Amino acid sequence: MLVVDHLETAYGLSQVLFGVSFRVNEGEVVTLLGRNGMGKTTTVRSIMGIVPSRSGSISFDGAPLRGLPSYRVAQRGLGLVPEGRQVFPNLTVFENLIATAANRTARPEPWTLERVFGFFPQLAARRNNYGNQLSGGEQQMLAIGRALMTNPRLLILDEATEGLAPKIRQEIYQSISELKTAGLSILVIDKDIKALTRVADTNFILEKGRVVWHGTSAELAANESLQHRYLGV
Repeated sequence: MLVVDHLETAYGLSQVLFGVSFRVNEGEVVTLLGRNGMGKTTTVRSIMGIVPSRSGSISFDGAPLRGLPSYRVAQRGLGLVPEGRQVFPNLTVFENLIATAANRTARPEPWTLERVFGFFPQLAARRNNYGNQLSGGEQQMLAIGRALMTNPRLLILDEATEGLAPKIRQEIYQSISELKTAGLSILVIDKDIKALTRVADTNFILEKGRVVWHGTSAELAANESLQHRYLGV
């Protein structure tokens, strides 16, 4: 579905990505792992057209994405839950959700306001509250719901549970598991290795802008030395 091949991206004269390659197959959960500053968010921003890449290719369902503006990438079927959530603080939960609503591929069972509220009951109870009145966990649910309202074929979560309480992290990962069961393809960045390996199919580790390892969740969970070398604090 998503194929990233030899992607290179720089901020001015500072190159961040050096030939990053990976893929996400349909119905699969894939992770991008690595310590802070290794290029994970830059990879996501390059895919979404937020940051222009220097070279390489990005394709979705065989069609090229590299060089497209962000709104065109989103229209192709990629939904982003950005780092830091970035909900609209002066819009209500209801307004945040309907602001992005679209069903461009005429899905027979699209994500609607009612379906998102059923998926995240906390949001239903807070539908008239403004974005800046929500807790961190509620804002993350809203950011996920907002992305789902675009009816994406691929959902990208950048720092899925950063700064959230353990109970809320469990709820977010339960949501990811349910979305996977429903057949949604997901690319996720996070640091909770135990939770990730329970839900992910394939994992890619970035080190200084390069993919240094990839493998299954079973392989990653069994390799403590690998985790310590590339993912330990």
